[in-house]
Amino acid sequence: MKVDERAGDTVWRDRAIERSTRNARERAAKRVQQFLDAARDVIAAKASTEFTVQEVVDQSKQSVRSFYQYFDSKHELLLVLFEEEMGIAVARIREATADGDPLNRLERVVLMLYDLCAPGRVSEQPLFAEFAQRLLVDHPEEVVAAYAPATEYVAEIVELIGKQGLLREGRPRRLAAIVLQTATVTAGRSTGVRQPITGDEVWQFCLHAIVPDHKLS
Repeated sequence: MKVDERAGDTVWRDRAIERSTRNARERAAKRVQQFLDAARDVIAAKASTEFTVQEVVDQSKQSVRSFYQYFDSKHELLLVLFEEEMGIAVARIREATADGDPLNRLERVVLMLYDLCAPGRVSEQPLFAEFAQRLLVDHPEEVVAAYAPATEYVAEIVELIGKQGLLREGRPRRLAAIVLQTATVTAGRSTGVRQPITGDEVWQFCLHAIVPDHKLS
């Protein structure tokens, strides 16, 4: 009899549990966002990703214990922040390059990605120029996930160029990965040298890398 009574109450009990877990998720999301916003503020103030967890905790007005409930380390915090910023950046790039001939669109994408990743240029924070370069060296497997939104968009445009019969032989998505890495990595390493490689030079390299010369004339 008791089993039957509990079975009859399952719907309402499940609703109560769902409401409880939903509220818990909302509280967790709010606290995580507070840490992310605090990290943005600290990075902007220092113009660097060289900060301590304690600085973020102090800025967020939360506790160290709370920080480690949501993040395993400072690196994980930066990775979450980088992925979020990359999503925002790609949304802006999509909006700015939505129209036009595919080759022209790809040129604008390459130049915008270059500016985004070049130290001291468009990006207000050094996540793309500084943290992304460390990712490439220390955690290359995480680069694929972090750059996924940009990779997908560049691949979309390269595939359109392929449909026009302009691409060199090869896999379009592979060519797209070459374009993306050339733009972002070159930009990140273009500081501190006498004659840095420019965005226009990067685009010309990418253009001739994916389109045969006789098809450009």
